[in-house]
Amino acid sequence: MLLEMSIWEFIVSIIVFLVGIPITKYVSEYFKTGFKRGISLYIWHTLFCFLYAWYVTQYGGDAGYYYFTSPNDRLVFSFGTIAIKYLTSFFSNILGLSFIATSLVYNIFGFIGLMAFDAALRYAVLQKKRTIRGLASVIVFLPSVSFWSAGIGKDSLAFMSAGLALWAALNFKQRVWIMIPSIIIMLFVRPHIAAILIISFTFSIIFQKRLSFIFRVGIGIIALITTILILPISLKYSKLENSKITQSLEKYIHQRASYNKEGGGSVDISTMPITSQVGTYLFRPFPFEAHSIPSFAASLDNMVLLYLFVWGITSMIKRRYISKKENRLFLWTYSLITLLILSTTTANLGISVRQKWMFTPMLIFLMI
Repeated sequence: MLLEMSIWEFIVSIIVFLVGIPITKYVSEYFKTGFKRGISLYIWHTLFCFLYAWYVTQYGGDAGYYYFTSPNDRLVFSFGTIAIKYLTSFFSNILGLSFIATSLVYNIFGFIGLMAFDAALRYAVLQKKRTIRGLASVIVFLPSVSFWSAGIGKDSLAFMSAGLALWAALNFKQRVWIMIPSIIIMLFVRPHIAAILIISFTFSIIFQKRLSFIFRVGIGIIALITTILILPISLKYSKLENSKITQSLEKYIHQRASYNKEGGGSVDISTMPITSQVGTYLFRPFPFEAHSIPSFAASLDNMVLLYLFVWGITSMIKRRYISKKENRLFLWTYSLITLLILSTTTANLGISVRQKWMFTPMLIFLMI
């Protein structure tokens, strides 16, 4: 059993958890968050780590597959699934960590993303009413945010990448260096999303008038070179290489939209109009569509997000927002491109609940 541990493995798991406490202190200081709030978020996120580990043992999941799959001589490294196998193998095979201890390591990755997300929302509501500040806190504590980012797999790293990118976008002039680890982490797990990060970043910098011309040109050249290097990896990951691009894109979208149509979380989106695809991806399942306790919890989260988006868009129409230092062009470009691509290539609501946290932190910031 995945949860069975010896006394030594139990002790090691406690040590891994305790290692997260000084990390929490450092991260809290960096994001200008009080240690009390930081440790509260760490404990909250860790509870979901244990819940996710239990869920995998009961119902199965990728976490167990990653933990028991070790690289061998015939396995060539590549980004995505195999990259997670290699990373997990380092903790399980080389360090000898148990399933729980390894999960706690990934839990720290996701926690860092949660802290970055929380810091960005606190920045957004700094001078707003108490009700809006309360809404921001509710969003940070949504179960879907912590559940999928607390276990072994791509989601914890992807969420950390998204959180760091959001934090960097609040002040690119001082935090542009944070985009480097953000892009590298996303490249490690989802190369095609990393390419979107780079393209959005480049686009936003080029049209950022507040930055000097030399700075914009320099960053643009670096980002362009990086895009050229990463694009082949992204195309290979998306199975689009060696094909005529137009035909491949059309075929790929229809093929991806037909995947994972079996099971309780499946919805056929291939015949939906684009607006329905986007709405389905962001806000479903609804409570009346829930088929299990996890899906019902996700549906309640979706209702909070739906309320936030309706309220946010209405406020945008009524009022004119004056930006401070954040690069909203980057946030909008990355969010909308990622949303469009994922919503037109995902049929399973269970997958959307996990993957949408690669970009919804940006959209939530923009809405709130």
